[in-house]
Parts: sequence; structure tokens; C-alpha cells
Amino acid sequence: MTRLLVRVILSLSVLAGLPAAHAQTGGQPATVKVQSTRDPVDKSYRKMIKGMERFAREHALAPNAPLRFQLLPRLPTVDMRGISLRIAGDSVSVPVPIAPDNSFVLPRNEVALREDAAVVANRKTTSMTWRAQIITPGLPAGTRRLGDMRLECMVGVEAGLVSNSSPLFAWISNALTSPDQVCNSPNGNYLFFAERPVFAVRLRAGERVETLPFNMLYAGGEQTKADLQYCDCQVMLDRTFYAPIWDKSWPDDTLVEFEYMEDAP
Repeated sequence: MTRLLVRVILSLSVLAGLPAAHAQTGGQPATVKVQSTRDPVDKSYRKMIKGMERFAREHALAPNAPLRFQLLPRLPTVDMRGISLRIAGDSVSVPVPIAPDNSFVLPRNEVALREDAAVVANRKTTSMTWRAQIITPGLPAGTRRLGDMRLECMVGVEAGLVSNSSPLFAWISNALTSPDQVCNSPNGNYLFFAERPVFAVRLRAGERVETLPFNMLYAGGEQTKADLQYCDCQVMLDRTFYAPIWDKSWPDDTLVEFEYMEDAP
């Protein structure tokens, strides 16, 4: 009953008026043709390569984890099946294979780098969001590793993947733009997404165990309905949470444990 009550309250909060986004475009969309999709969602290939280079430099945060990128839905109507992705420049077009969970590895292509290519999906700008995916294999079910999440933030910001910037508050997003500013500050507001709607999130490091407060769940629960359209969490609000990645008192091997609202399918 408690979990059901939380879900009802969360739903009512969104409807009554409950984070913030405008998808960034990189590259040269005039040269890209994608299955009659207008306003295709795209990212800067150069920036994503910079994110990969940041991953290599900071790999000590997650020494056993590989780097992938992932596409996530922003709208309830978006079909996440059959997405095609490619690197598109003036003279180069490189297909990028996508796994069933819509994650992918971005290949390095020197011609695409020189041409400032775009990474383009056959979906509209406001329909999807992008994240780095860094997960250490072999973790207990229903957990993440805090060092992995710290590196995810560094890579995601460096790669220009996050798209939370309401036009009304653009000056705020411009104030915190570098990975170090965003990921090492309690005001960085880097959103993470759990696999399923969360009821509670806990941190565990040895004997130290703490449950995240409610204002670190559901994108803080402080956005208005009008602002929600600018957040790349808008369709996944009940899966969102902030993690204290800036708090060095929690070691990188800290486990982030999830209590989900529903059992796994």
C-alpha cells in the first residue's frame, strides 16, 4: 500500500504541476537524410569522441567497466524499436549497430572527425535522450557502483549528451558546463535513470548505509508541469534520481542499491 501511495502521489504531482531540456544538435543536419524524419535527433561526433577520451583518462574510477552509450525515450509515444543510428558527415556515412537495450559503441573515424560529423538517429529531437552507460560487470542484482556513475557523469557532460536547459533558465545551465563543475558539485544536478520505477535508493559502503532523501528522487520533485517538457526525464520521472557523486566521503566502490516499485518482468 505504501508503494502504491507513492506512485499515486507522484502521478498527481506531475499532473498538477511537477526537471529541464532542450536537445542540442551538432554537426550539419542539412547534409543528413534520415527516412523522411524531420528535425532528426543528433549529437556532435567530435564531442562524443571527447567523451570517449575522457573515459580513457578517468578509467580508474571504473577500472573494470566498458563504455557504451544508450538512447532513452523522452516521450510516451516514441517507439524505441528499430532505431537506426549513423555517423553522418559531408562525405562519410558510417552505420552504428544498436543492441536490444538501445546501447551502442561509437567507432572512431578520422574522416568523420575532420568533417565535424553528427551522430544521427531516425527519431525527432525531443523524442529521445542520450546517456553514457558504464557498468562494472558482476555486481549484485539491483545495484550500481558509485565510481561507475561518477565516470558516467564525466563522460556524459564531456560528450554533450545531457539536454536539460529550459530557455527561461539557460544562464543557469551555462554557469555549470564543464564535467568537473557539474559532476563535482552538489548543484550539478546530473540525473541518473534506474532500470525501473524506484521506491527507494540506498548507498552502502561497508557498515555505512544511508537512504537517499526524497528530494534526491524523481528529479527532485520540484519542477512545474510547464518545466517538465524541457527535461529529458519527462517520460521516466519515476526512474530518476540524483546520486552524491560529488561527496568524496563515499568511495568509488560504494554500492547504490535500488528498491523498485515493481518486481522485474
